[in-house]
Amino acid sequence: MTRIQRRNTEAILEAALDVFSSQGFRGSTLDQIAQAAGLSKPNLLYYFASKEAIHAELLAGLLDIWLAPLRALDPAGDPQAEIIAYMRRKLEMSRQMPRESRLFANEVLQGAPRINDVLSGNLKALVDEKAAIIAGWVAEGRLAPVDPYHLIFSIWALTQHYADFEVQVRSVLGPERDPFSEAAGFLDSLFVRLLSR
Repeated sequence: MTRIQRRNTEAILEAALDVFSSQGFRGSTLDQIAQAAGLSKPNLLYYFASKEAIHAELLAGLLDIWLAPLRALDPAGDPQAEIIAYMRRKLEMSRQMPRESRLFANEVLQGAPRINDVLSGNLKALVDEKAAIIAGWVAEGRLAPVDPYHLIFSIWALTQHYADFEVQVRSVLGPERDPFSEAAGFLDSLFVRLLSR
């Protein structure tokens, strides 16, 4: 791939991320993506055959990044510290990658037609693995009794909310407050209380 081809591919994916994360898959068009990328529609179609192909490329890259924080949960670490660190990684991802979070949320809200195999395959396998680690910590008395799956779901909900509903959060808190900094302290305290024996 030449430098120009690489640059144009990156421009298309960056533009598509903006369009898909704000309009959803159904509300997005190739014309919108081409315009946002600063390319003609025929030029865009040289790189990607369809809107579906662009969306699939974005989701494929996103899913690997999205699962990395959970993969980092270390079974040899201190249980409470590992879970708090995982929550912090997810919150930081919401801060740094709000468009990616909304892209993923939009896909799931539509029934995950393009990533259902991943959700029931790789994602489920990873969550099962980490839930077993958490359940082991609970069984050893190193964590308060907690359902590991619902703990993971809660971390997802409580951290991604700040990206997926950022407009609402910022509207309620006002421009002078940093929701992510405040959330970090609040969630630390919440999960320490939840997990402490």
